[in-house]
Amino acid sequence: MTNPAATARLAGRREWTAFTVLLLPLLLVSMDVSVLYFAIPAITEQLDPSATQQLWIFDSYAFALSGLLITMGSLGDRIGRRRLLLTGAAAFGLASVGAAYATSAEMLIAARVLLGIGGATLMPSTLALVRNLFRDEKQRGKAIAIWSGAMTGGIALGSVLSGVMLNHFWWGSVFLINVPAMLLLLVLVPVLVPEFKDPAPGRFDLLSVPLSMAAVLPVVYGLKEIAAEGFEPLYLGCLAVGLAFGYAFVRRQRTRDDAMVARALFRARGFGAGIGLNTLAAFAMLGSAYFTTQYLQSVLGMGTLEAALWSLAPSVVIGAAAPVSAALAQKADRAYVIAGGFVLAAAGFALIGLVGTDSLWLLLTGAGVLASGIVTVMSLVSDMALGAAPAEKAGSAASLLETGTEFGGALGMAVLGSLGTAVYRGDLAGAEPAARETLGGAVATAHRIGGEAGEQVLTLAREAFVHGMQYAAWGGTALLLGAAVLAVALLRGTGAAPAPTPAAVPLEHEAAYN
Repeated sequence: MTNPAATARLAGRREWTAFTVLLLPLLLVSMDVSVLYFAIPAITEQLDPSATQQLWIFDSYAFALSGLLITMGSLGDRIGRRRLLLTGAAAFGLASVGAAYATSAEMLIAARVLLGIGGATLMPSTLALVRNLFRDEKQRGKAIAIWSGAMTGGIALGSVLSGVMLNHFWWGSVFLINVPAMLLLLVLVPVLVPEFKDPAPGRFDLLSVPLSMAAVLPVVYGLKEIAAEGFEPLYLGCLAVGLAFGYAFVRRQRTRDDAMVARALFRARGFGAGIGLNTLAAFAMLGSAYFTTQYLQSVLGMGTLEAALWSLAPSVVIGAAAPVSAALAQKADRAYVIAGGFVLAAAGFALIGLVGTDSLWLLLTGAGVLASGIVTVMSLVSDMALGAAPAEKAGSAASLLETGTEFGGALGMAVLGSLGTAVYRGDLAGAEPAARETLGGAVATAHRIGGEAGEQVLTLAREAFVHGMQYAAWGGTALLLGAAVLAVALLRGTGAAPAPTPAAVPLEHEAAYN
């Protein structure tokens, strides 16, 4: 005899088909992070942006995305996650057309902002809908594992796809990739995905919207600039301003019944710990990418498309990591599987710490091992945090996870990047200012000098960069080993996700979706 209630909770073919459709916006939003890597020379030639405008063409998308994640997650809980997803998909598609046919740098920046706003609606909506579609813990773990792998793969795929498109079409084509996918989403989601929302959300706290943005944006901006320029007073001031607004935001959430971030989220043991560990995982992932992309291009001398294609190699093992970890988590305490993921990632960082100036396969092996460990961690802690959160607050829970990812990535680039840069500049203390500033500056200086002297500058700069990367890798190794210990201490014995609450049932009759 089987338990009818348990059987009813299992997702069927319709839910898995809906999940496949939900991977579309996830792939596109993650691809848009890297889609401009190859397009910027053509954009510079056509639109002639200033140096500041070129920076904002890159960063405006990430800033709009990170600044609005918390707001959009809460909004989805109130108006319905499917409705927010469809609204965001329409906005993302229209903004993509605007970006593709931009006639000025200002117009492209504005389109990128709109893309970021659309992306902020799509990311938490898709993850929250996964939480609602899959109420069985085992199925949800499998789905989130696939979701995590798709997000990681999308970032790598974006740069390669943009390079292929630019070989055949004009620069705007990298944005038009989004349009047919979003049209397909607008057609299929109303048919396949049921609506979910909080039946009693309370008033929407409008003041928390600017407070959350004022907390997130200065911190993300300060961390990104510290990674690029070092510890300047302006950027440290941005961190201080963001932290001050963050304190005000948290204080407001703790004292209001209609808070944007419900206090009930943090009552479950696995939720807060999951957010923190997810942030550490993003720290390692983006911190390592800061070095590996430069290594392929500036140390090994690869072209951008060749480097992007080689960077896909670690994805071969990433695809298997998340499903394997989800299966292990069904048989052992998830705390130990998560800790094992951190140890695996630390081993990858340790391999990167052994890389020399001509170690392509060692670098790729280290990057693959590191990424496999990180995807293991991110998929399991995401599942744990979402499972611990009340189903009616899945949008807010997903947005906090995504915000933690943004913070962790920016912090990883800032901390590990600054460590590597300090070692690099110390090794080149007597070099020309441009060569001592960055490896890219050293490459330009070497080409300008030419001859044997130029080759000597380039050799010294490459050795100094690798030296700095080694120090950063060993620092990352120590951090991840500490995170493994932290995972066991915080999560050991954490129970299974709670049974679905009535709010987890689709608003339409449940029988229509089983």
